[in-house]
Amino acid sequence: MPLKIMKLAVTAGGVTSLTPTVERFFHEAAATVTGAGTLTINVEDFWTDTGADAAVLPALAANNSYFNAYVNGVLQMNDLLVYTPGGTGVGRLEITVPAGSTIEADSPIVLIVTNFAPSTTVDITT
Repeated sequence: MPLKIMKLAVTAGGVTSLTPTVERFFHEAAATVTGAGTLTINVEDFWTDTGADAAVLPALAANNSYFNAYVNGVLQMNDLLVYTPGGTGVGRLEITVPAGSTIEADSPIVLIVTNFAPSTTVDITT
C-alpha cells in the first residue's frame, strides 16, 4: 500500500444569528447649555418610545453593544459622550459641550442603545 495522509472525514455546518435589542430614549433640553460646559440627563428625565418616564438605562453588553446620541437630529461624536447605565440616581447621559458650541433650550436629544445577543448552532457529522 502506498503512503498517504490520514485524515478525519468531518462535515460541519452551522447557523449564526445576531438578535439586536434596540431601546430609544428621548429628552428636551430644559435650558441652553453654552460651552465649555456639560449637559447631564438623568434616566428619570428621559421618555421611552411609549412616552412613559424611563426607569432604567440598559447595561451595554461587553463587545456586543453600542449607543448613539443625537442633538437636534445630528449624531454626536463619541468622545463628547459619557453613558452610565442604571436606574434613578445612577443612570445618565453626559454631553460635553465644547467652547464655542451651544445646545439650545428645547433641543431634542435622542439616546439609542443597541445590544446584540449572538448565538451559534453547529452540527458536526462524521
